[in-house]
Amino acid sequence: MKRILSALLAVTMIAGVFAGCSSSNGTASAAQSKAEASQAAPQEPNSKHVTVYSPHPADPLNAGVKEFQEKTGITVDVVAAGTGELLKRIEAESGSPLCDVFWGGGADSLAAYGKYFDKFTPTDINSIDKTYVSTDGLWTGESPLPMVLMYNKKLVGENDVPKGWGDLIDAKFKGKIAYADPAKSGSSYTILCTMLTAFGKDDGKGWDFIKKFVSNLDGKILGSSGDVYKKVSDGEYSVGLTLEKEAIKYVQAGADVGIVYPSEGTSAVPDGIAIVKGCKNKENAETFMNFVLSKECQTMMANDFARRGVRLDTDPPKGVPVMKDIKLVDYDFAWASSQKTQIMEKWKEVVVG
Repeated sequence: MKRILSALLAVTMIAGVFAGCSSSNGTASAAQSKAEASQAAPQEPNSKHVTVYSPHPADPLNAGVKEFQEKTGITVDVVAAGTGELLKRIEAESGSPLCDVFWGGGADSLAAYGKYFDKFTPTDINSIDKTYVSTDGLWTGESPLPMVLMYNKKLVGENDVPKGWGDLIDAKFKGKIAYADPAKSGSSYTILCTMLTAFGKDDGKGWDFIKKFVSNLDGKILGSSGDVYKKVSDGEYSVGLTLEKEAIKYVQAGADVGIVYPSEGTSAVPDGIAIVKGCKNKENAETFMNFVLSKECQTMMANDFARRGVRLDTDPPKGVPVMKDIKLVDYDFAWASSQKTQIMEKWKEVVVG
């Protein structure tokens, strides 16, 4: 993992069109409407405000914002949307940014837009696993995200539970697989790259598998990552490809669902956080960054929202294995980031047929 992260951080990144992973579409936050208003009339520099763009689910997003505001007295104006949409907004606003902090989205996505971020060293840097810290200081991971298979126990018999990615091309799952469009979902893009890696991204065998996988989707590709775990839990789909942090919440709540860590190996790209270059409220942005990476916030996110932390002094959420017990593919962050355009063009070719 450390080797591949180093490869990511050493490479010169290009900006791709990274699609978002917006959970509950990120629209449930009352703070969002405030954020839209703040865009129309941006706060003056050095005010007691900070503007945060985030693709995080509404519950952890709102909880983190609430705690931060109560402890610092700094008002957080949130714009909640998908990773890709928000990163493109940051790109469009370059030179006169309306955003101070980007909180969320995969590290490969943030790395590709690195030129729009400022260097920052967290106050608690020595308590953070260096595996998840960019060597150029442009972003810091805040939660590693293993990708998993989630299945509905009422629809999938004990003997039919998939063991890995390879089982997704079995005819018994045709039209019953929940998978979000990787052009819109950051997590689905990571899953696509993970499957390509697991089956051979360099010899063409990976794309051979993806063609069979797309055929088994039977034309059903969901619009957001939030749809995946919801529709599997509701029984609309038998199996879904999703984030551990979302699937585990349904398990903990007693839903009739199960989780599988693919036998071929999975990936655990961390969500990241970064300060926008030239932001108007940099001091407040740094305060927000340090809060998100603090032991207090990381512990709350693990206990209340099943989000793994990056600190060395916190425990993983209940019910999930420690990272060392999860088989990981040799995920090539540099390739996933710099080859985004080419990978998505190939994906579209496969889907169109």
